[in-house]
Amino acid sequence: MSAVSDETALHLRGVVLPEGEHRDVWIRDGVVSLEPVPGASTVFDGGYLLPGLVDAHCHVGIGPKGPVDLDEAVTQAETDRDAGTLLIRDCGAPVDTRSLQERPDLPRIIRAGRHLARSKRYIPHLADELEDQSYLPAAVAEQAEYGDGWIKLVGDWIDRSVGDLAPLWSDEVLAEAVAVAHERGARVTAHVFAEDALPGLLAAGIDCIEHGTGLTDETIEQMARQGTVLVPTLVNVENFPSFAASASKYPNYAAHMEHLYRESDRTVAKAVEAGVPVYAGTDAGGGIEHGQLVDEIMALNRVGMSAEQALGAASWSAREWLGWSGLRHGGMADVVCYDSDPRKDLASMRHPRRILLRGRVVA
Repeated sequence: MSAVSDETALHLRGVVLPEGEHRDVWIRDGVVSLEPVPGASTVFDGGYLLPGLVDAHCHVGIGPKGPVDLDEAVTQAETDRDAGTLLIRDCGAPVDTRSLQERPDLPRIIRAGRHLARSKRYIPHLADELEDQSYLPAAVAEQAEYGDGWIKLVGDWIDRSVGDLAPLWSDEVLAEAVAVAHERGARVTAHVFAEDALPGLLAAGIDCIEHGTGLTDETIEQMARQGTVLVPTLVNVENFPSFAASASKYPNYAAHMEHLYRESDRTVAKAVEAGVPVYAGTDAGGGIEHGQLVDEIMALNRVGMSAEQALGAASWSAREWLGWSGLRHGGMADVVCYDSDPRKDLASMRHPRRILLRGRVVA
């Protein structure tokens, strides 16, 4: 575990993004002040200040072999924190990580509870598996009580009876389930690789799509019109060829995954161009190591976001979407500091000079 300083009054000076203004920032009792705080210790002077980074699709509590114990979950969260990720939307976890939320040395975690899937239609041991899809609305109500305002559905997965990706839920059940979530103040997101599940999810009023490699011109236009968010997890999409190679018993599925991979950059680029809100998420956990958010930011830049847009998708814009403040007076003091301008060199974000979490320096 990294050491954490105990100072309560701190001072930073630098170019504050996204405004791009050079100014002084003070921190007292974990809160940002734009007014001087007497006796504050200067901990950073002469670089660039970003609101704490956000991984909008991350799984603290999942490892390569499935669920992990809380000690390993802590190590995962520490790895993300030390790379500058200070806010995590934990997009489904099979272990109860509520105790991690109480720790001042770990990133803030917004939990989505457990994945909801049909029996034998997702990765073993990760989801609440429902024998009958009619149980979905009740399961959504349960997860709304357990999570932190998000519900995670598995929208599609391989159906071995047809040998390819297929939806898990009927349009009618989805509409009822999303309505149940919204009545309880929760938002709903769904894992979706392919094309066929998207129309029903969007018609139901879902709030967010994860991956979205099967988006078409029509569903992209609908997402832009409805304001539905996309978290494309491009660093995970890089695994699609290996998924295909391991599925020799299902040639249609393998070919489909290869096609989705080939078109993925173009698909996300179309979504960005159409005005779909897009945020950065790594899908860390399982096959993706934690601490790779900078790779996702660079991938978003690769597919058409400007460097500043890609930064916002993993910082100030993502924080606003999730209901957390940036570097404003009275806001939460989660700050990542860099020596050079990350807008000019995204790769430089791999080496933050200072990280402040909840108003304390992580050394």
